[in-house]
Amino acid sequence: MPIRFNDSALIDALGTLAVAAGHRVMAHYGCVSTAKADGSPVTAADQEAEEIILEGLAKLLPGVPVLAEESAAAGKLPVSTDLFIAVDPLDGTREFIAGNGEFTVNIGLVSAGSPVAGIVYAPARHRLWIGAAGKAEAMTLAPGEVITAAADRSPIRTRAVPAEGPVALVSRSHPEAASETFLAKHGVTRRLAMGSSLKYAVIAEGGADLTVRFAPITEWDIAAGHALLVAAGGRMTTPEGGAIVYGRAEVRFRTASFLASSGALRLTG
Repeated sequence: MPIRFNDSALIDALGTLAVAAGHRVMAHYGCVSTAKADGSPVTAADQEAEEIILEGLAKLLPGVPVLAEESAAAGKLPVSTDLFIAVDPLDGTREFIAGNGEFTVNIGLVSAGSPVAGIVYAPARHRLWIGAAGKAEAMTLAPGEVITAAADRSPIRTRAVPAEGPVALVSRSHPEAASETFLAKHGVTRRLAMGSSLKYAVIAEGGADLTVRFAPITEWDIAAGHALLVAAGGRMTTPEGGAIVYGRAEVRFRTASFLASSGALRLTG
């Protein structure tokens, strides 16, 4: 049976799953890290949160291939890339280690090369965002709670560009000269440092206007945030305005650069 990506019960269940993984993440808050083969940090929180998500996905979406960060690091990549689930169990591991709260759990559904549903949870902030089929919502939810316990669930949309100019979210742990050049070229002078996919969720609910990156990034890092942002009226493209194509196994599921912004902001090149 085809998956109904606008099935609210499925999206809510994925939200609850992300919150459950967030609960495990917070159990390790302040722990030490080790390094992967590529030199990036990894913690027990990354690994155990992914285990929870994979177990839950096997029940919610049995048979659907999964592209998950820690599994991918171990060489386990999906065979089919037309339909898959992109999982980053702990995006912003450096922020997690630093203890600044700017880290997230991410689950994104990808179909025919595009993200179609996204779940982003910031466990230290008790904040969950979900989006699919043109509908995006945000809510407050403590780690380990189920989505029906959310007290302030409400729809979200990207905002109009402020009269004083757009606010750009810049990476806290990965500053780039090319991104600064792009922002300066377009006259963007207001900046706020922020880590992880939290940036896309903040733009989705109208707290900022754009973020740009000119360095390779993996599909599991951005799929959930991409889907959420589009559901909230925003967009994520290449800096030149082209589509970001997912499921690119030939380049190990990486994209070179991207621009994420509100629907009201049109910047390219």
